[in-house]
Amino acid sequence: MGPGTDRALARTWVVTLVLIVALMANITYVQGFQAQELRDSALNARRLDDRFKIDRGPIVADGERLAWSEKIDGERYRRRYEDGPVFAPVTGYFSVFSQTGLEEAANHFLDGTDDRLATSNLIDKILGEHVPGGTVEATVDVEAQRVAYRALKDAGVRRAAAVVLDADTGAILVMASTPAYDPNEVSTLDREEAEAAFQRLNAQRLKPLLNKATGELFPPGSTFKTVVAAAALEAGASKDTGVRAGRSYKPPGAGQAINNDAGDIGGACDLRRIPLIEAYAQSCNTTFAYMGAEEPGNDAVHEEAAEFGFGDRIEYADGLLSAASSFPRTDQPALSALGSIGQGSTVATPLQMAMVAAGILNDGVIMRPHLIDRLRAPGGRTVDDISPGRMSRALTSEQARQMRDMMEAVVERGTGKSLKGTSILGGKTGTADVTGAPYNDRWFIGFGPREDPEYAVAVMTEAPGYGIESGPIAAEIVGALAA
Repeated sequence: MGPGTDRALARTWVVTLVLIVALMANITYVQGFQAQELRDSALNARRLDDRFKIDRGPIVADGERLAWSEKIDGERYRRRYEDGPVFAPVTGYFSVFSQTGLEEAANHFLDGTDDRLATSNLIDKILGEHVPGGTVEATVDVEAQRVAYRALKDAGVRRAAAVVLDADTGAILVMASTPAYDPNEVSTLDREEAEAAFQRLNAQRLKPLLNKATGELFPPGSTFKTVVAAAALEAGASKDTGVRAGRSYKPPGAGQAINNDAGDIGGACDLRRIPLIEAYAQSCNTTFAYMGAEEPGNDAVHEEAAEFGFGDRIEYADGLLSAASSFPRTDQPALSALGSIGQGSTVATPLQMAMVAAGILNDGVIMRPHLIDRLRAPGGRTVDDISPGRMSRALTSEQARQMRDMMEAVVERGTGKSLKGTSILGGKTGTADVTGAPYNDRWFIGFGPREDPEYAVAVMTEAPGYGIESGPIAAEIVGALAA
């Protein structure tokens, strides 16, 4: 061959080698780094079928399995759930169509495709070797969760939810919701059976598939006065500052006055001025309506609510977001007054109101709620410990101490005095009227146990009556945690 031919062959070999390297790099990238994305793609027809061939890891709490995989034929697994309706807000479900709850938040850890489970990420990705599913440890207290669910269910109410937080860490110890559903009913691998179950559940008016503790919004009633009182402290008041009270208050520009509850007639709320701590303990509507409308005003209350988490969807596990609680930002005093007593357009999730109580108990620091405690590899090795995370500071330590004094006054001599001597040390009742409905949203938020309180609780029940009727449920749950 001549020199020209040699050069042409050399160039051909170089081009061929470059193409081979490029092809290998592309294969490596697709198999190693896009594999999970391709598996999860909605365009992948095998996506839903193949995942039932995987023995997913369990979801556990307090050493007890809440969800696990059970082999049902030669190669497929079905998800099973312990006390399904009790723990459904925690585990969620894993079905032929979708997944929710921790099944969704920790999906790739449970099915073994999470990078943290690979012994050698790059090699495993390239070779496509499957890593067994890991174990997800939830933060919930199993017995307290059962107590909460049973108490809500036995209350005979329309809808209800309860949340308990470890105030110091943000760990979610209880997250209960009724009406509930059984994840076992929708985890069937039979598509027609699963579709029928979903259609039946979705057709129910009260939407049992929707977690009432985080996914639904309710007017918080007088429990929101906790946020307004905190805004007053931030503006320079103290628990002993004299504040406006009186039987009736008409905001500037309003067509209708806001009145105190009929049961307050003749009591402290009738007086022209009383200490803030008494207005809070007796839940004087006129005091807090005035605060929201005029002093410290809408901006101050709105900013304080935001410090507690209002306005944001709270992420409590990877990709699990609560509905966003809200207080109106408005230049209309009448709307701000109504919102400041937890009515009008003010709405909140039970999780959010538990965060309010937790922040006050934790010296004004709001910790980010979390539902996962740790992740373990199949052999038991801890892969990831979920560290507590600080979200914001809503109050100084001294302001938080004064708020705790006010909440204790509610139980000592105020609207929550029937809880005196129970596991609840401090709290706030709330009754929200629901327009055109024969029931109220009945709230209680608080903290306990009485000795060395560490738990913040929020309970909402829908039924005729007042917020104090949710108090015994809160006391029972905190009592179970303290046992």
